[in-house]
Amino acid sequence: MDYIQYELKGPVAEIVLNRPDAHHALNEQMLFELKEACEKVSESEALIVLLRGTGKSFSAGGDIRMMTSGHDPDQFRQLMDTIEAITLTLYEMKKVTIAAVHGAAAGLGLSLALCADIVLAEKNAVLAMNFIGIGLVPDGGGHYLLKKRIGEAKAKKLIWSGKKLSAEEAAGMGLLDGTFNGEPAEGARPYVETLLASPLLAMIETKAIFQSLHIDELKKVLALERSAQERMRMTKDHQEGIRAFLEKREPKFQA
Repeated sequence: MDYIQYELKGPVAEIVLNRPDAHHALNEQMLFELKEACEKVSESEALIVLLRGTGKSFSAGGDIRMMTSGHDPDQFRQLMDTIEAITLTLYEMKKVTIAAVHGAAAGLGLSLALCADIVLAEKNAVLAMNFIGIGLVPDGGGHYLLKKRIGEAKAKKLIWSGKKLSAEEAAGMGLLDGTFNGEPAEGARPYVETLLASPLLAMIETKAIFQSLHIDELKKVLALERSAQERMRMTKDHQEGIRAFLEKREPKFQA
């Protein structure tokens, strides 16, 4: 794999985003590799999974070049299939999952982090559900995952504003389970060590019970996000948002 690394160390598995020169912007190849890695880890005997990035960021979100490649219905369908498969595999895997965020976690990158059972961020990290800036809606289950953590009203405001949150702000509103200093692997280590000394099988059974109550809702949200995203990709707002991003200016949206 070029952009994703994964390693099994007994009961602990790591999935590492490895496109640091692009701040782990998620293009088609990287998403396909991530899907493959998640599926392999899900089928492994590991009981704890750590998701993290290398370099300066966790993930800047979807690759902007992928969004400017034109509207090919087959390509779009394959892309959304991959994103949905990653989301569901991360959410459903019978492991205790940890996302350790550093630098930026934006857009789809944030959605993927929120799939984890335990979400941590380095104290200088910045988090943003910023699809609105390019005239899109969150995908990767972002609507459901935000609602689960902070409630519908706060989730809606966060999505509409696209606000950048500091780790402190994100923790204060319940988006995070903890913060750390330093590198992601080291920051997550105390949590991993605590879990290794815990009755993990019982914890995973509790996770499965809660998931069984809500998995149909997540699947419905993923379907609604796909439909909405397909419509939004065709709007003038999206086209203006992409142009403004590439030209490094504020977008001028028109109702």
